[in-house]
Amino acid sequence: MPAKTGREYVERIDEAAANVWIDGQQVKNKFSKHPAFKNMMETQAHLYDMQYDDDHQQTLTYESPLSGDPVGVSYKIPRTKEDLLQRGETFKRWADETGGMLGRSPDYMNTAIMTFGSAAELFGDKADHVKQYYQFCRENDITLTHTFIKPQVDRSSTYSEETNEQPITAQIVDQDENGIVVHGARLLATQGATSDEILVFPSGTMVQPLTGNPHAMAFAIPTATPGLRFICRESYEGDRSSFDRPLSAKFDEIDTLVVFDQVKVPWERVFIAGEAYLANRVFSDTSFTEHAAHQAAYRQIAKTEFLLGLLQMVIDTINVSEFGHIQEKTAEVIVALEAMKGLLLAEETNARPNEWGVVTPDKRPLLALMNYYPRIYPRISEILQTIGASGLIMLPTEADFQSDRRNDLEQYMQAANATAVDRVKTFRLAWDACMSSFGTRQTQYEKYFFGDPVRLAGRLYNEYDRKTLTDHVLKFLNTH
Repeated sequence: MPAKTGREYVERIDEAAANVWIDGQQVKNKFSKHPAFKNMMETQAHLYDMQYDDDHQQTLTYESPLSGDPVGVSYKIPRTKEDLLQRGETFKRWADETGGMLGRSPDYMNTAIMTFGSAAELFGDKADHVKQYYQFCRENDITLTHTFIKPQVDRSSTYSEETNEQPITAQIVDQDENGIVVHGARLLATQGATSDEILVFPSGTMVQPLTGNPHAMAFAIPTATPGLRFICRESYEGDRSSFDRPLSAKFDEIDTLVVFDQVKVPWERVFIAGEAYLANRVFSDTSFTEHAAHQAAYRQIAKTEFLLGLLQMVIDTINVSEFGHIQEKTAEVIVALEAMKGLLLAEETNARPNEWGVVTPDKRPLLALMNYYPRIYPRISEILQTIGASGLIMLPTEADFQSDRRNDLEQYMQAANATAVDRVKTFRLAWDACMSSFGTRQTQYEKYFFGDPVRLAGRLYNEYDRKTLTDHVLKFLNTH
């Protein structure tokens, strides 16, 4: 089966009928008709339809080496720098379509499974499982969610959960000739309710035991697997119109708690089962981080471009461009955008093949960008709030404009360069980007996209080679 269409995506999710709970109720009808999921599914379906659009097909698909059918470029293993740049163009095309607001667009997980498939030999006796699963995802255009975060029961450094009959953290509790049994929970499977399958990653560094560790596991199963259930956070959309919720109504990719209730995973879908030494290596040795961050960089640049454009619309609407502090704050966003573009360019320019022959972005600028964006994104949001000021608070709804008070609104809500309706639409978009539940979730999401910012800084410090720099300074001291 080739790259799928939007209709095929929707039909698969509806037919699978995963065990999903939201607002205390199990979803019984089609997900594509449920107010919490339907609009986001339409958005994602549009991305899949772009794979067959004459203007995008050559960018978004390539010929499968296995079937000859068109498949997604985000599955393509980059063997040359041209392949890497082609992947980047694909990332940007989809990210531009969503303003970078869809953090888990399908190309992110496609990239993850590509890195595993390209380094399948790392998985030892399960190498064929990984390789075959990568090919299965590519040939069937599988929509993946994933999970690797443990429930936040006790985050102290001394906390350790012993394996028992009722574990909290998902772990292997049994195995036989047919597969492993997993019980417990994991956090934050974004789009868990609207994906075909879930990929379970190893969670954190594991010290011991290095073999037979019940927490060391990696596998993939359909979201409709018996015993698997998803409990959703509340929807930020609220079934409101795109006028009232211009971003929430399209891009609320709901996060979920994933519960594994004695879930049986067949061996052919198991990639790691107890090998903590392998779980500790899987992200670094497959170049997962580099390629996942490469996709994220294109999305974050598209998002920053969108927010800069929105910021300028707010400025133009209320005619405040003459003020120095407005120019200074806007310049901050411009500098951030151009700095990100420069780091991305450095990633790609200095890309080199890894041990598996996969052309991989340079880790140095990549780690710098991973540290930079979680810090600059809240500032961009703050700048939008500051310039929008009280205009982001007094925002009539679409129903208000359809009421008997429309004349009042048209008179008193107009702007220097916009009608009342256009002014409110612009400011509602800004509000949804930085102040609504959706907007504040976006800020939290970007702050922790690649984990704890302090640990990210520590990783950059420990992995960045500074010896040539200190040698240069030492030579200066010894010769002057």
